[in-house]
Amino acid sequence: MPQQQLLEKVVPILESLGIDYMITGSIASSLQGQPRSTHDIDLVVTLPPQAVQPLLAAFPLPGFLLQEEGIRSALRDQSMFNLLALADGEEVDFWMLTQEPFDQARFARKRIVDIGGKPYKMSSPEDTILVKLRWAKLSGGSEKQIKDALRVFEVQGNRLDLDYINQWADRLGVEDYWKQIQDEAVQP
Repeated sequence: MPQQQLLEKVVPILESLGIDYMITGSIASSLQGQPRSTHDIDLVVTLPPQAVQPLLAAFPLPGFLLQEEGIRSALRDQSMFNLLALADGEEVDFWMLTQEPFDQARFARKRIVDIGGKPYKMSSPEDTILVKLRWAKLSGGSEKQIKDALRVFEVQGNRLDLDYINQWADRLGVEDYWKQIQDEAVQP
């Protein structure tokens, strides 16, 4: 099942179960910056415990692999679990929305965007940049993450809220990477 079809299947199920979500990661940076291939769909979600069983029932074997233990662990640890489409290996990573101030701020700022003629909730470009820079920091300077952030910065240009990015770059400890992409950016 191609990513677009997987997204078209997953999102209505989340919405029907009252699970709020936001597209983030490389799907967001590809749509807001420079497209590149990615092996998964990253979603930040608010998952009420009562939605676990209906979510499992919505993605049964043999088409999907979704494990209750993984979901329960993610709920407990405020971490992530994944859904695997077994026919082709496409994956959705569900990241639990944490109480961390940045997580709360970026989730509150999500936007409705059109993907393939359908509305989806997505991370703002500013938050996509900041998350990519945070992943770069956590991974010891991942060039892929930095390049994704740089391309979003270049494409979005003067539409970005630079004060917001400056504030959070400092709070997240990614100000060096933020300065780096500003210095490297090719402006039209």
